[in-house]
Amino acid sequence: MTAWQADILMYHSISDALGPTSIAPEVFKAQMQALAASGLPVVTPDALANPPGPRVVIISFDDGFEDFADTAWPILREHGFCPIVYLPSGLMGGMDHWAGGNIPPRPLMGWDKIEALAGEGVCFGAHSVSHPDLTTLDTLMLEEEVSGSGQDIAARLGQPVRHFAPPYGASNNSVLRQIAQHYDTSVGTRLGVAKAGDDIHDLPRLEMFYFTDITRWKAHLEGHGKTYLAARKTLRGVRAAIRGQPW
Repeated sequence: MTAWQADILMYHSISDALGPTSIAPEVFKAQMQALAASGLPVVTPDALANPPGPRVVIISFDDGFEDFADTAWPILREHGFCPIVYLPSGLMGGMDHWAGGNIPPRPLMGWDKIEALAGEGVCFGAHSVSHPDLTTLDTLMLEEEVSGSGQDIAARLGQPVRHFAPPYGASNNSVLRQIAQHYDTSVGTRLGVAKAGDDIHDLPRLEMFYFTDITRWKAHLEGHGKTYLAARKTLRGVRAAIRGQPW
């Protein structure tokens, strides 16, 4: 197997809303400028089957917030970057009213806008139908949430949906088996850089809230961020243990 690594960047909302799932537009713009200057190839998860180089970057967004279309996409398009956006298919056009959603709630893109973005080259993946914790569902509901989401999006866009992201990054063996039956790849919220040999249906990502300091982000792009990333992993592990959560 050819050695490769993929920095899979995780975003949610590009806005001035409070909380770690929002990145200020000016910060996002600076992050993308630094990424462009690095010269690293930006790809979609489709490229993981045959990466164009030993290190690639994937820009991913969870939930399909309205501000992706209004704020993030114009910046990405300017740099020629093609992202992947994971959609909770049954909630599009609504708000993030799920458990752990923002206060006040943030609007999600409607299907007309999603279809237009797909026509411009944006890649879309599945993120369940109703944004539940998949580890809490029985077998039938798990199947409906995992496979149904991709089927919904494919029916709307007229193209196959090959990639998945479980809400909250919550998964277990049953969830991962179900995802693997329907998708080529899946990403979670586990912090890290994806590498050849990782479970292709349980790939780690980089939470970009940790890289709002552009100097630190540039250092990571230059290959000097291992110590910082290790420290962040340790802190996340401690917090997860305190909360009693596996992710």
